[in-house]
Amino acid sequence: MGIMAVLMLPLLLLGISGLLFIYQEVSRLWSKSAVQNKVVVITDAISGLGKECARVFHTGGARLVLCGKNWERLESLYDALISVADPSKTFTPKLVLLDLSDISCVQDVAKEVLDCYGCVDILINNASVKMKGPAHKISLELDKKIMDANYFGPITLTKVLLPNMISRRTGQIVLVNNIQGKFGVPFRTAYAASKHAALGFFDCLRAEVEEYDVVVSTVSPTFIRSYHVYPEQGHWEPSIWKFFSRKLGYGVHPVEVAEEVMRTVRRKKQEVFIANPVPKVAVYIRTFFPEFFFAVVACGVKEKLNVPEEG
Repeated sequence: MGIMAVLMLPLLLLGISGLLFIYQEVSRLWSKSAVQNKVVVITDAISGLGKECARVFHTGGARLVLCGKNWERLESLYDALISVADPSKTFTPKLVLLDLSDISCVQDVAKEVLDCYGCVDILINNASVKMKGPAHKISLELDKKIMDANYFGPITLTKVLLPNMISRRTGQIVLVNNIQGKFGVPFRTAYAASKHAALGFFDCLRAEVEEYDVVVSTVSPTFIRSYHVYPEQGHWEPSIWKFFSRKLGYGVHPVEVAEEVMRTVRRKKQEVFIANPVPKVAVYIRTFFPEFFFAVVACGVKEKLNVPEEG
């Protein structure tokens, strides 16, 4: 009996590996079929996440409209995409110069985006501006700029493109937000406020457009880290706040987020969190035990203010 078990173990592992391979291949093909020939608009396509989303959707056979506020970087992305793609299976991306923080131009540029193919199947609202600092030291002008880029810009673009989706009774809008749309972190007042506002708008919109078969999805990672930054090795922190903030600040690699955006589109998910367990638990603590959550956050502020400055 013992010998049979030893002989069966490699076969079992081989069988499991085979099933995983088949599942991955089926998922890959399913992802391609979900976006093939679809018109996909990606804002801030020149960011780390934007580039990865462009790569994933371009490989899947989507008709891309890539938006960004720097034409040279858009052209570099264009060259990178067509240099590795199979022309017989992919479409040549279209480029549109768009700065979502410039609200006065967004409506006109949105019409240009719509004119690229005459319709939009999937809109990926990816653009975001970050800011960190004490609330009383950040000017109101900077607060407004962050709200323009993170809230008014995306909703303005969405409002121009939405009637086309409603009239065709099909479409999907994906908001790449942040977990700070669920709870605020000290010294990020304007950023958290913009993310709360965006999440609130698209949560309401989801219910409004459901009858037209338009799907609204939100994808909320912690932070999206750069390509070459990796989390430090974990260790015990005597402070709850230090432990929590370290876990929150780990962030997610752009490749992981892009793949999750593709899965969200394929499965038409409504809400997705991309985070390790600690930030996810923090969302529930904020909801069910708010006083405890506020106390932990307040301790973190006190600790930060008590640290002497270097020099």
